[in-house]
This record gives sequence, structure tokens and C-alpha cells, in this order.
Amino acid sequence: MRNAVIALLMGALCLGCGPAQPPSPQGGGQAQEQAAPAPAPAGPRVAFVVNNASDFWKIAEAGTKKAAEELGVEVLFRIPSAGTAEQQLQIVQDLVTLGVSGIAISPKDPANQTDMLNDAAAKVNLITQDSDAPKSNRLCYIGTDNVAAGREAGKLIKEAVPAGAKIMLFVGTLDAQNAQDRKKGIEQELMGTGIIIEGVRTDETDRAKAVANAEDTILSKPDVSCLVGLWSYNGPAILNGVKSSGKLGQVKIICFDEEDATLQGVKDGYIFGTVVQQPYEFGYQSVKILSELAKGNKAMLPESKQLFIPTLSIKQDSVDAFWAKLKSQTGKA
Repeated sequence: MRNAVIALLMGALCLGCGPAQPPSPQGGGQAQEQAAPAPAPAGPRVAFVVNNASDFWKIAEAGTKKAAEELGVEVLFRIPSAGTAEQQLQIVQDLVTLGVSGIAISPKDPANQTDMLNDAAAKVNLITQDSDAPKSNRLCYIGTDNVAAGREAGKLIKEAVPAGAKIMLFVGTLDAQNAQDRKKGIEQELMGTGIIIEGVRTDETDRAKAVANAEDTILSKPDVSCLVGLWSYNGPAILNGVKSSGKLGQVKIICFDEEDATLQGVKDGYIFGTVVQQPYEFGYQSVKILSELAKGNKAMLPESKQLFIPTLSIKQDSVDAFWAKLKSQTGKA
């Protein structure tokens, strides 16, 4: 009997002698080490919304990234692939839903986007860049004084062609405020010179149509001696149209902005000159102001509600130095 009792006691002890069991995933057993939560963004989240997929905006994006790095801000850079006002509306609504604190937008059709802009401005800090919407509730505009930029283009036109010459303007759409203002500036500068603006050809940001517009103008209006592109991609498009028409060096080209093909055209002498806007600063200054607004600081807002970034006129004698600086800014050097 005594031996039987001892055997039973030994068996009971052995039931607890197995290997240690891991803690239950539901929290049983010993206390577990909890996984560290993902770090919260160091600063506010802001957005930069453009109006088309032009290379112009790659330069602005480099400026937003530089400001984000310096200020500890998260930037959501958004491009409407088709470049329509409808796409911009969807992008802005999505950004508001994501909880961004501020948006910098280049409105495609400001006259007809006022309600959309005001709705966004009621929920986030809203500023415009590149193209203004002065009738909206935006807090300020950052970009070019486009009337003054148009006057700079007008000065290049006066250098390129004689009094009495005929010119044609090319742009994506005249709905945008920047297009209207540049045209106005050109008209002001050419007043009294006898230089005639034959008309404006629009392409709705369709690059193939932009080239075709230049080709058609050369064919149907041989007395037009200068083609003027108002948006960034219009310069390369006009250059391609002139080249395919066999008129390189015979038809003068004036344009805006600093796409690589434009600067190469200036360097080669096929584009007389281009008015550049420094979009790098559009991006940098927009993020800087939105960052301050997210902190409740409105001191950086200009009293005029306009922060103008100076333009530069680039010709063959200045293109190399300008291009080198641009490559440095965008990391292409």
C-alpha cells in the first residue's frame, strides 16, 4: 500500500514537469513585450495639387521636398492625370477626407471652381499657387505676377520681330487666370508697336494637339513670324511643330518656363527666349506657409494676400548658368 501511495505522488509531480509553455497570444501566462506603435508624423500633413502632368511640376515638387525635409512636414503631391477641373475636385475631396491641414492648389478653371475652393477653405488652410482664384476664400496666392510675366514675354517679342509683325499665341486653355494675365501683359507691352496678335490657339493640355496647332499655323498663316507659348509644354510643342514644318531658324519662338527641351532649344538658338517662373520656389514657399498655418501662425501671410516669385528672361547668353542652377536644385547635377 505504501509503495502504491508513493507511485501516485510521483505521477502527480511529473504532470507539472513538462517543458514550459509559451504565453497565450490572448495574454495568458507571463506579461508580453508589446510591439512599438508606428511613429506619428513629426509635423503637419499638407498637400500640393497641380493642374496637369507637365515637367514644370517636377521642379515644384523638388521645392516641396526640400521644405518638407527642413521643416519636418509630410507633403502629399497630387497630379490630375488628365488635367481636368473634375479631377482636381476629386483630389481635393480625397485630401480633405485624409485629414490634411492645408492645401496649395493651382486651379484649372478658377472662375468655375469657386464653390469647390470655398468648400475646401472652410475645412483646411487653402492657398493657391501658380494660378490664382482671387474671388475665392483662399488665404493667399504664391507664384508669378502673370501680367508682369506677360510683359516680360512682350519685351522678348519686341526684340525678336520688327514692328508690324504678326504673332500667334498658344496655351492649354484661356480659362486659367495665369493664361488670361499673361495674354493681358503681352497685349500691354505690344501696345503701339504695330505687332499684331493674330489669335490664340488652345489645346486643353493635349501635347499632340499643341504640336498640330503650331504646324497648322505655319501652314495656314505663313505671314505669322513668331509663335508664343504661354504654358510650359507649349515651348517644346511649338519647337517640334516648327521643326516638322522645316522652318527651324525661320520662325521665331518665345515661350514660358524651363522644361529641358525648352532650355535646349534656347541653347541651340531655335527658341529666342523663355520667361521662367522658378516653380521650385512655388513648392518651397507653399509648404513653408502651410506649415506655419498648421501651427496657427498667420504672420507669414502677406497683407496683400499675394506672394510674387520674380520671373527671369532666359536667352542664349544666360541659359547655361540658369540650367546649371536648376539641375542643382532638382538633383540632376
